[in-house]
Amino acid sequence: MTEAKPFTISKRLVWQAWQKVKANKGAAGIDRQSLADYEVNLSGNLYKLWNRMSSGSYFPPPVMRVDIEKKDGGTRPLGVPTVADRIAQTVVKLTIEPLVEPVFHENSYGYRPHRSAHQALAVARKRCWRRNWVIDLDIKGFFDNLDHDLMMKAVKHHIQEPWVLLYIKRWLEAPVDDGKERVTRTKGTPQGGVISPLLANLFMHYAFDHWLERHIPNVWFERYADDGVPRAQAAA
Repeated sequence: MTEAKPFTISKRLVWQAWQKVKANKGAAGIDRQSLADYEVNLSGNLYKLWNRMSSGSYFPPPVMRVDIEKKDGGTRPLGVPTVADRIAQTVVKLTIEPLVEPVFHENSYGYRPHRSAHQALAVARKRCWRRNWVIDLDIKGFFDNLDHDLMMKAVKHHIQEPWVLLYIKRWLEAPVDDGKERVTRTKGTPQGGVISPLLANLFMHYAFDHWLERHIPNVWFERYADDGVPRAQAAA
C-alpha cells in the first residue's frame, strides 16, 4: 500500500519543470552537478525530488554566489541554485504564475510571458512626447533587500496552497555561499533563481504599480523588474 503524501504534487508537473530547466540550460550550483550529470539518473533524481516535495521534507541547498561585472565597473551578485533546486522552483512557478499573472499591471513588462524590454521601450518612446516630466528610476539593491515578511504577505494574498507557501519561505531563507563563507539570509531573494523574478514582480506590483495607481493616478509609467520610467504632466 502506497503511503499518502501530505502535499499533492503531480509527477507530470515535475517532469514539465525538468524540461523547462533543461531548455534554459544554466550552470551547476553549489553541488557542482551539471544538467548532464543530473540526467544520467534522471528518473531516479526526479522521483527523489517529487517524493521530498510531496512529503514536505524538501529543503533547498545553499545558493552559490557568483559576482558578475557591470558596465559601470561594479559587480552584481547572482545566486545560482542547484539543478534540482531549479526544477523545484519551476514546479512552484508553473503552479502560481497562472494565478498571479492576470493580476499584474499592464505597464509591467519584466519577466512576464509574452512581454519584453523592447515592448517597454516602445511604449516609453511613444509616451515621452506626451508628458513634460520624465524620471528614470532604478531601485538600488532591490533583489538583495526585499523584505521577507512583506513578500510573504503578498504571496499569501493570492496563494493558499500550504506546500507552495512552505517552499517559497524556505527559498527566501536559504543561505548564500560564495565559496569562502555561508551566510544566512534574512532579506532579499537571489537574483538568478527561477522563482525570484516572479516574486519580485509580485512585490513591486503592490509596492510600486498598485500604490502609484491608487495615490498618483495621473502618472504614467513603464516598469521592467526594478527599473521604471514614470512621467507626469507639469502643473498649469
